[in-house]
Amino acid sequence: MFGTGYIFWRGGDGIREEFGALGTREGVGFMAEATIRDVAREAQLSVASVSRALNGHKSVRPETRARIVAVADRLGYVPHAGARSLSMARSNAIGVVLPDLHGEFFSEIVRGMDREATRLGLQLLLSNMHADPVQAGQALRAMHGRVDGLLIMCPQMRTEGWVGSMPRGIPAVLLNTPEPMMDHPSMAIDNRAGAAAIARHLIDLGRRHIVHIAGPDHNIDARERREGFEDAVRKLAPDATVTVLSGDFNEDTGEDAANIILKENMKVDAIFAANDMMAVGCLQALRAAGKRVPEDIAIAGFDDVPIARYLALTTARVNIADIGARAVIRLTQIMNGGEGANDGVEVHEPELVIRGTTVTTH
Repeated sequence: MFGTGYIFWRGGDGIREEFGALGTREGVGFMAEATIRDVAREAQLSVASVSRALNGHKSVRPETRARIVAVADRLGYVPHAGARSLSMARSNAIGVVLPDLHGEFFSEIVRGMDREATRLGLQLLLSNMHADPVQAGQALRAMHGRVDGLLIMCPQMRTEGWVGSMPRGIPAVLLNTPEPMMDHPSMAIDNRAGAAAIARHLIDLGRRHIVHIAGPDHNIDARERREGFEDAVRKLAPDATVTVLSGDFNEDTGEDAANIILKENMKVDAIFAANDMMAVGCLQALRAAGKRVPEDIAIAGFDDVPIARYLALTTARVNIADIGARAVIRLTQIMNGGEGANDGVEVHEPELVIRGTTVTTH
């Protein structure tokens, strides 16, 4: 379904002209001080060998190509705009670096990206960084010379941990990063607004003893959802209580939270989980224990992944696939020099979707 192989520059012996042009475009600027001769000298190879390696000639051994790419990256070498045009050498590939490649949220966002990339005749190269700065650097460096642009989602790690590994001069769009980068456009979910909408709904239903199953503390989405929910409850119903239980966005921790509620016989009439998968785990465990949902306990999640619809889960709909598609559109506009595509943060506000886990349908 998705491009998984390595895609190198291809063409003649010259260097890609368009790549140099990107280097001087406003918002992507960098200093191209090193030359191809510097790379050749450092790698102890001829200029012709370096040129062939950077252009993906099959005659170059993979280990030699990897060494040359590493030297070029270390020296900050960018192909010169005055060299012979290799506009045909575009890889027609977009690199996508995500925190993980598992789970319904990431499946949905990649589905949207792939849908739009396919329409545009582009391939996706996928990699993941987990929450490890070392793996983040490896994932980003692996994209060097293989893609025309990058889509990076990193909600769980500050940019300072990985920004130095980004290939120079390649357009990038950031998704849900903890802080904006002035020289790169970004897209974000208005987590606080979505969580506040859930809080308002539960308070309007008369629920006053609420448990929030939070996501990981280091994750920007989790923090914003917790803060938005707690702030809204305090404003709407000062008499209400919010008890926070730890989670990690996986279904198992939602089940664990339900077991804690049951074991400690907590006074709870509503649960808001920071994502749908934790809400699903909690829902299944409570129903298995004989609790009526929503009569005894109302449950809401966040994201609106496909399984939420089948389980009639109330949630904050993010339109995940559409955001993935929009990210590809925005990146390709930047790659093609579109005006305004490189501007600021694009914020998407979730939509409250009320279903049977908070409101009875009979």
